[in-house]
Amino acid sequence: MNVVDLVRLFAESLDVGVLVTDAQLDWPGPRILYANPGFARMSGYEASEVIGLTPRLLQGQGTSREGTRQMQRALRTERRFLGCLQNYRKSGEAYLCEIDVRAIRRLDGEPEAFIAFEREVVRRRGRP
Repeated sequence: MNVVDLVRLFAESLDVGVLVTDAQLDWPGPRILYANPGFARMSGYEASEVIGLTPRLLQGQGTSREGTRQMQRALRTERRFLGCLQNYRKSGEAYLCEIDVRAIRRLDGEPEAFIAFEREVVRRRGRP
């Protein structure tokens, strides 16, 4: 059983979006190996549409370049990234996404893949 199979066992039923990418951080960036149904509901992209593509497909004009640089720096220095980015659904609609990315490591400690837990941030309205 490989990493994707193991993640699929627990992530298929989660409400949050889960992506697994390879560990290649150089351009054009990591490639998506797995996307759960929660990701499809949030982004509008079915897993079959994104496998082999980079998560950059979710970025657009309003995506913070500083935020994406912070994510790159964290992953390159083998740290966890936790932050919010403006992403874009397949329809082009922008949404605020909280992203928690961590390395999945091989036995020798080197990153084999990255796993990202993503959820849409919905601002709560106060009482009238």
